[in-house]
Amino acid sequence: MPHALPTRADALALMEEWTASDSLRKHMLAVEGAMRAYAERFGEDVERWGLAGLMHDFDYERFPNAERAADAEHPAEGVRLLRSLGYPEDVLDAILGHADYTGVARTTRMARALFAVDELCGMVTACALVRPSRSVNDLEVSSVKKKMKDKAFARGVNREDVLLGAAELEVDLDAHITFVIEAMRARAALLGLAGPVAP
Repeated sequence: MPHALPTRADALALMEEWTASDSLRKHMLAVEGAMRAYAERFGEDVERWGLAGLMHDFDYERFPNAERAADAEHPAEGVRLLRSLGYPEDVLDAILGHADYTGVARTTRMARALFAVDELCGMVTACALVRPSRSVNDLEVSSVKKKMKDKAFARGVNREDVLLGAAELEVDLDAHITFVIEAMRARAALLGLAGPVAP
């Protein structure tokens, strides 16, 4: 009999315990939202995909992995802990596979989706935050694509990974960007991307 999935509440508590940075927490919540939306679109397990998104970077602050070691630091350390807590192997493989340097192949649609949305969520967030509205609600695909061409903007976002992710997931780039923007709009307030709050 398969193990019950860890609950989202337990996962969120662990993520928050390990992550002090508000921006990194919001990044994981953005990726979770995109993963849940793609799971729904593909008829997959929304909770399972959501867990992969929510926990993919939870160990990043404690084990930042500047050396890009395959089996130490992020994400390997976090995966070891999650495995001890009963997280399913397909979720762990997806988390390992989102970091190319682990050498773990993205063989499932979940793993390909996590890789595809991870960097793009970072780019969409950065694009929203430089808008006058500071909101994802009025962000256009064309703005994201324009900013992707500006190498000085959001330097931490790997453009090649965004393009490769869409290709691996077999989705059109414009449609992929649109989909992720819409997934992030659905939780804009949670992500701090809903724009100014009216008095």
